[in-house]
Amino acid sequence: MTYDLLIVGGGINGCAIAREASLLGLKVLLLERDDLAAHTSSASTKLIHGGLRYLEYYEFKLVAEALRERERLVKAAPHIIHPLRFVLPHENAVRPWWMVRLGLYLYDFLGGKMTLARSRGLRKGDAAFVAPLKAASKGFVYSDAFVDDSRLTVLNAMDAAANGADIRVGVALDSARRDEAVWQAYLSDGSSVAARGMVNAAGPWVSQLLGRLGVNAASGVRLVKGSHIVVPRLYDGDHAYILQQPDRRIVFAIPYQDGFTEIGTTDVPVDAPEDAVIDQDEIAYLCEAANRHFTRQITPADVTSTWSGVRPLYDDGASEAKAVTRDYVLELDTNGPTLLSIFGGKITTARHLAEEALEKLATPMGFSAYPVTRARAFPGGAIPAFPQYVAQVCATWPFLGAARAERMAHAYGSMLPDMLQDVKSAEDLGQDLGGGVSEVEARWLRTREWARSAEDVLSRRSKIGLHLSETERSAFEAAWDALA
Repeated sequence: MTYDLLIVGGGINGCAIAREASLLGLKVLLLERDDLAAHTSSASTKLIHGGLRYLEYYEFKLVAEALRERERLVKAAPHIIHPLRFVLPHENAVRPWWMVRLGLYLYDFLGGKMTLARSRGLRKGDAAFVAPLKAASKGFVYSDAFVDDSRLTVLNAMDAAANGADIRVGVALDSARRDEAVWQAYLSDGSSVAARGMVNAAGPWVSQLLGRLGVNAASGVRLVKGSHIVVPRLYDGDHAYILQQPDRRIVFAIPYQDGFTEIGTTDVPVDAPEDAVIDQDEIAYLCEAANRHFTRQITPADVTSTWSGVRPLYDDGASEAKAVTRDYVLELDTNGPTLLSIFGGKITTARHLAEEALEKLATPMGFSAYPVTRARAFPGGAIPAFPQYVAQVCATWPFLGAARAERMAHAYGSMLPDMLQDVKSAEDLGQDLGGGVSEVEARWLRTREWARSAEDVLSRRSKIGLHLSETERSAFEAAWDALA
């Protein structure tokens, strides 16, 4: 079989490109050897943001682009993306007050016309913002947004599949060679395909894949590990904090799931993609970062879970990991059938990256590229204001219970009536596998969202695993494996 485009890598960039290409009418095959968002794309800080700290490195173009995308994404996926207020304390700060204030003014300016609240100083009435802090007579408040990163990746793949893309999870590219006008690709499932063009969206493995293809890249990749810890909730409220550190880095503290606080991230150079494992020094660093600011102190013993991802950053020659550009570079090779390799990128700019990728591919591959996703809702995104939608879900399926109704409304949005179309009572949901995941939901995840294992569900399609004991996780795994 011959495809127009073979995409290697089921992270956010690969899935976004599959979505963009399929909507342009291209015949697309996406290969992911593990699970969608199995690596870096499920290990982010869970933010849709412009990147306030990038202004310090004069990344004005990147910040402006990211803020435009933030506005689009908040509208396109209101079930999995929501605005988030950030408090930036200015006690014992390493940057002068005027510099931070100027940076926030610039952040608002680059964002242009936006629906999120603009920045301001801390006020006397901000008791909830100040209460958890050791000291905060001065500071700032600004806006960004929270995202379920792994679900955003899956929704890109679902939209691509709905428009004809072939998404193959658990299938790797074993080898490929240029054969006149096409790539001949040999897959781990024993099949072979041909494609007029290939996209290397292998993330941290981008250079390794180029080596296997026998292609010398002009660009380089710099692997930087970012780790996060999760602890029992450090403060009340649904706002977040951005905390300045003595080494001039910043660390986020963000409400996570129900009853937890996420703290991250680190910037640690690594040698290989497989080094995505947090170490004790990182855990200690993040605990100390939080303890400098919060009244409630934590130790490594308080950490309930962690995640680490290796970012495949474009190597711009920066001396420190924290200073490496977060912008992306698209490298086009037209020595035979087309090859496009992705260096860098971030969750927020993946849609724009996909749009630019198709523009680069259009001329050598002979098709027309034009914007198709700028105003397009993601699967499940066609809902009214979220609180009203939750109320509607509770009224339609009262037997779900309030907590499960809200979780499912977040996860599936306007797809929920499709999932529950034959469900009239609690009995129709079938077996409860654990954590409120019914047999009906489990089958949806398996048939519609490419979930192949219990871990795919517990850690990526949902975050239910955070709330389960080891015994409950084992029971869930057994129930999942027993599904026919």
